[in-house]
Amino acid sequence: MSYPIEVALRYLGSKKRAFISVGTTFAILGVALGVAALATVMSVTGGFQAEFREKVLGVNAHVLVIKYSTDFREYRSIMEQVSKVPGVVGVAPFSINPMMLTHGDATATGVLVKGVDPARSLGVGAEGASTAVLDLPRHILPGGDLAGLRRPGSKPAERAVPSLPDVPLLEPDAGARGALAPDAGAELDLLKAYEARILEDERAAAARDAALTPATTRAAEAEGAPGAGAEEAEVALDEGAPRGAIEPQGGYGSVLPDDDELPPEVDPDPCADKEQIARMPGIVIGAALAKNLSLDLGQCVTVTSPTIGFSFANGAIKPPVAKRFRVIAIFEAGFEQYDTKLAYADLYETQAFYDQGDTVTGVEMKVDDIDTASSIAREISKLLGSGLYYTMDWEELNHGLFTALRIQQIGMSAVLALIIVVAAFTVIATLIMVVLDKKKEIAVLKAMGATDGAVLRIFLYQGGIIGVAGTTLGLLLGVAVCKGLLVYGFPLDPKVYFISRLPVQARPQEFLITGCIAILICLAATIVPSLYAARLRPAEGFRAQ
Repeated sequence: MSYPIEVALRYLGSKKRAFISVGTTFAILGVALGVAALATVMSVTGGFQAEFREKVLGVNAHVLVIKYSTDFREYRSIMEQVSKVPGVVGVAPFSINPMMLTHGDATATGVLVKGVDPARSLGVGAEGASTAVLDLPRHILPGGDLAGLRRPGSKPAERAVPSLPDVPLLEPDAGARGALAPDAGAELDLLKAYEARILEDERAAAARDAALTPATTRAAEAEGAPGAGAEEAEVALDEGAPRGAIEPQGGYGSVLPDDDELPPEVDPDPCADKEQIARMPGIVIGAALAKNLSLDLGQCVTVTSPTIGFSFANGAIKPPVAKRFRVIAIFEAGFEQYDTKLAYADLYETQAFYDQGDTVTGVEMKVDDIDTASSIAREISKLLGSGLYYTMDWEELNHGLFTALRIQQIGMSAVLALIIVVAAFTVIATLIMVVLDKKKEIAVLKAMGATDGAVLRIFLYQGGIIGVAGTTLGLLLGVAVCKGLLVYGFPLDPKVYFISRLPVQARPQEFLITGCIAILICLAATIVPSLYAARLRPAEGFRAQ
């Protein structure tokens, strides 16, 4: 061991002046507290990122392909193309639309019902080595079974075609109607045929209205006609028709019931019949949503399309669509936003809500490495470079959330790094006191032939030892705090933070980076006192003597 290190250790544990060792102790503790705080905060912010990443990827895919148009019927060919891209291990179609869920008197609006393929998306009944796109089965609570999501014999929905009147046939010889040559105005002849058909329909409707006119109306008309008498009006009434004032025997004192409820034999409730519930399609809902609707496994829930009044689509007027589903499973993603506003159903069942036929919202994929999802998304975008499709990865889909978390981690780490800087000033003060107290010893060393570099190294070693000791103690303290948070947990309000407990992820590389930064700051803090000691002349050291 060289003498600069021996001298540095001697100065740290000096017995001549107690305040030197006390100052060194406080310097070490200051560095340790700063390192522990920085390591803990980096672990907590990293835990938030990892937790949200796990929650997001638990119910979402890694890469999405969405068409700019709502008519995405060629999704099977798109699935075949993207499945050949290197890195893609699973492909599945999906549809997602806001719905209203009702159970009893409880109603939940704005619930996103996602239609999925049970085999491709969830791995239910999948044959071969196909990989499920979603990790939803990992979040299913005990008792749930995804096998009943698709009913036997289900098939894709068919597009609703509006019923149009038949095209009237033209006679070969129009005769007196003045037929035109096929190439000289056949459209005009067709319009005339349509006009004749419309007039004929109007006359038929007028005849039906005349036949349905009530007898009392005909009697009133006969009464008002010239020469018509009261006898004719009386004769015009049907036999048994009421005459004069009519009042019920009990009078008008009867009271209507408050609740206008029809008896079960008139309006039977399918949700009250277990056999009918067993034949209903399955649905998977979040745990918080099930609690809000007082739903349990095997119960019936009504899903209604959020259409106000009647809507016009595909040439037809249609009312809101309501379908009943059977709760087959309940999932808990641990993310309040998903547990309260997300449900899963069979893709074929959700297609029936909008009469678009066999169409989907998009195609979702799972990749073997989520860190390469962005590059795979760019490759798929080039593959489908027709301008009709938009490709995004999981991080772009949740860009705002992960950007905020990243800024939070950088900002908090930068602020807490100031604690280490403050501790570095303590190191500077401690070394300055050592230099001032050891002026005579430094002068003796220089008089005996010690170089400026050797004296410089003495105090650099001393500052480095303080930094290493404080960093080691701080890292150990940080690990202990992180372990304590993991064991005991710190409860959080899920309505505010979307998770129920404080997440912690202690990664070795972050602890290593924190330790290196702390040691570098401590070494930088020793430069000024070390240069002052190295430039001290022996005469200045002996002058006070």
